[in-house]
Amino acid sequence: MWHAAMWGAVSGSAVLLGSLVAMFFSLPKKVIGFIMAFGTGVLIGAASYELIGEAVRTGGINSTAIGFLSGAAVFTIFDYIVSKKGASHRKRSGTQAAESAGIALFIGTIIDAVPESIMIGASLLEQETVSFLLVVAIFISNIPEGLSSTAGMRKNGYSKTKITVMWLAVLAISTFASWAGFFFLDGASDALMAGISAFAGGGIIAMIASTMMPEAFEESGPITGLVTALGLLASIILNHFA
Repeated sequence: MWHAAMWGAVSGSAVLLGSLVAMFFSLPKKVIGFIMAFGTGVLIGAASYELIGEAVRTGGINSTAIGFLSGAAVFTIFDYIVSKKGASHRKRSGTQAAESAGIALFIGTIIDAVPESIMIGASLLEQETVSFLLVVAIFISNIPEGLSSTAGMRKNGYSKTKITVMWLAVLAISTFASWAGFFFLDGASDALMAGISAFAGGGIIAMIASTMMPEAFEESGPITGLVTALGLLASIILNHFA
């Protein structure tokens, strides 16, 4: 049980790490774009192998399809809402956020983090060991989110203390969500587990398409495709040796 919380904390800590880097260092936008592109490739692999593929294998295509489309739709709806409130560029480095956007950025990050963390905990139920590929993918993808959100908040007067408290809260929520995924899904049917896994996969794919890929290309240009392919290759290798 506590292993689930620990791994949720590991993946969620990347947002705080990115925030600390943004507060004390200034990374070139292109470097951040490369990190985002690589993370995109790893996430595509993790969603495909660890979430969607596993859901089809254990719960069948019907549960998987319903969960996948529901996850994509729910993420899109909430992403639309928080984007209207000022969090549309929460993964974009150097973009100024309005002062009123701080809470929206916080909520947007939670929307990204919660389903991912739940599936980290659930993976311990199915495999009796954490999905290392899923943890790595989420960790890498969370770093640019912490970087970009913090950069925007700092430019608009948010104190380091306030920013740190917000990201510590995200870390705590990620930890709890991973624990909850392990605790509450213990004994769940294959169909339910498949639906939840596919739900998380659908949300991740929607997030990649709507935020990560466009913004990675904006920052790093045509080479984004190659870096993303390298990230996917890394996920294939990790999945093979896991």
